[in-house]
Amino acid sequence: MAYESINPNNGNVLKRFDELNDAQLEKALATAESCFQQWKQTTYAQRAAIVAKAAALMRSHVDDFAKLATLEMGKRIDEARGEVKFSADILDYYAEHAEKFLAPTKLHPKVGEAHMETSPFGVLFCVEPWNFPYYQLARVAGPQLMAGNVLVVKHAGCVPQCAIAFEKLWHDAGAPKGAYTNLLISHEQSERIIDDPRIQGVALTGSVAAGRSIASRAGQNLKKTSMELGGSDAFIVLDDADLEKTIPWAVWGRMYNAGQTCCAAKRFIVLDSIADKFLEKFKAALQELKPGDPMDPKTTLGPLSTEAALVQLLKQVDEAVAHGAKLLMGGKRVDRPGSFMQTTILTDIKPDNPAFRDEFFGPVVSFFRVKDEAEAIALANNSAFGLGGSVFTGDVARGKRVANGVETGMMFINNIDWSDASLPFGGIKDSGYGRELGNMGIQEFVNTKLVRTAHLDAPAA
Repeated sequence: MAYESINPNNGNVLKRFDELNDAQLEKALATAESCFQQWKQTTYAQRAAIVAKAAALMRSHVDDFAKLATLEMGKRIDEARGEVKFSADILDYYAEHAEKFLAPTKLHPKVGEAHMETSPFGVLFCVEPWNFPYYQLARVAGPQLMAGNVLVVKHAGCVPQCAIAFEKLWHDAGAPKGAYTNLLISHEQSERIIDDPRIQGVALTGSVAAGRSIASRAGQNLKKTSMELGGSDAFIVLDDADLEKTIPWAVWGRMYNAGQTCCAAKRFIVLDSIADKFLEKFKAALQELKPGDPMDPKTTLGPLSTEAALVQLLKQVDEAVAHGAKLLMGGKRVDRPGSFMQTTILTDIKPDNPAFRDEFFGPVVSFFRVKDEAEAIALANNSAFGLGGSVFTGDVARGKRVANGVETGMMFINNIDWSDASLPFGGIKDSGYGRELGNMGIQEFVNTKLVRTAHLDAPAA
């Protein structure tokens, strides 16, 4: 696999990087295993000093980190700065709360005393995607380093400079060599890493296909995994929703990060009585978005991450139309340099259309009309995915009822604000399993051990 930076705003190749050879990979794994033997002995306070220092460095170099993300995957510069700051927030959150989250828990047996205590697994292998080149890394690095684990990480091939910058961050923060290691490796080398007995757990954020492959390989090795995969989140609009507040969330929910977000709003399910009015306002708002250089803060629509991503999305839209979907707006690439896609709305999508099941990873809206709340829930659940979703209504109790009925890992009422380090993140069905962030995120790769003390006579033979 190639590791190269290509600016999606203009197609220019910025840098190329060689993969590690097998000897270099072995050295990296041996260093990580050796580091773990010392790192697991450190106190929470010692770990927290390093993790908090990394957070402080991210904040003091926001523009440096952000510009790399914008250059490599086209994230608009203000969004990139926001990602860097949120990543720092995650690191601070675990530096502050890890010890409390992993504190021994007293139990109450009938005889004697007992407690549960935690200990780290060891070396974890993390495979991470390009769409949030720092946030995805912070989500595993913050909790797992604080838990006493160490990480070897394969980042996406199109963001190698971001990957290298994040590894350097830990060196600069004072982490010992081997605590966090970036690996420029092939898929075949990745499989060998999963097989390696020094690896004790595997975390993936990526596609369903990648999840099946990596979870299967880890399962053959009886290794714990967490999987954060794709999504096709429903954005449900009930007939009592305040459209003045709902429309901005609809635009942000679909178009943030140029629509390249696992938990983006992708299927817009609107009650028929309000559908025409919603669609009119939504279409007008999307038409206001203007493509441009993502380095320019005035730009409101950035490019897709790669030319291949754009070609794939255009193919999906063409296939949807060929199977009977109506193209209400957009559907083509933008006539300018770079990998830009027009904001697009598809309607009249029938269950036999591939678009009914597919995830559109870009600025493409799938729009559905339903007659009532029950039909909205049923349509939301008619998906192989189950990551997130949202419902907009003037009646919070009604919103909670809908949220309860939708089969996902996360539901949001009158918002889609998942950017809070204290809130667990993850899904069900083809969206994966396990949780990151919150108090649950740090529990994924620790051994929870029962210790019982009791002065009892052994049972008779």
